[in-house]
Amino acid sequence: MTEEQSIDFLMASYMAEVEYRHRMFIDDEHTRDNIRRLAKFLTSDNSKFGIMFCGICGNGKTTLLYALRSAINMINDCGGFEDRKTGMSIIDAKDIAHYAKDYRSFQELKMRPMIAIEDMGREATEVLDYGNVLNPVIDLIEYRYDNQLFTAITTNLTSKQVSEKYGKRIADRFNEMLEVIVFENATYRK
Repeated sequence: MTEEQSIDFLMASYMAEVEYRHRMFIDDEHTRDNIRRLAKFLTSDNSKFGIMFCGICGNGKTTLLYALRSAINMINDCGGFEDRKTGMSIIDAKDIAHYAKDYRSFQELKMRPMIAIEDMGREATEVLDYGNVLNPVIDLIEYRYDNQLFTAITTNLTSKQVSEKYGKRIADRFNEMLEVIVFENATYRK
């Protein structure tokens, strides 16, 4: 798929997500620019194997993430991937702790070819499980980094806040693995 085809495909998916949420699509430069940057990343020869959408609440990060998932899963459904299990699933960051308490579920989650972590930063960094201290999001990110598995993330955190919450090691790995798109527009929620 060319960059232009990717832009068209993502724009159509984005518009469908807005309609699904019973909202009115606003065709502004911010939305077009964010879609253009995502399409460029997806179609370029890039060593990064993930994407992070950052910005304030309500400015389209989640909508674009769901549009990306729809586009990827549509390609998968049309036979665009050799492995039919290669679709992308989205998991809320707070739900990752529940997976971490079940070893098999957490291993399956870590190994999925494509996942998206929604609203990273809202979850507790540490979770207690029968006296054991778990760091579910950190463990998940480290595994996906080590195995170069596609990971998409939405967050309201700044780069400084990511470093403070997850440590400099994870922040440094993010620099290597993630293309960052900062959503600079105001909220669409009124």
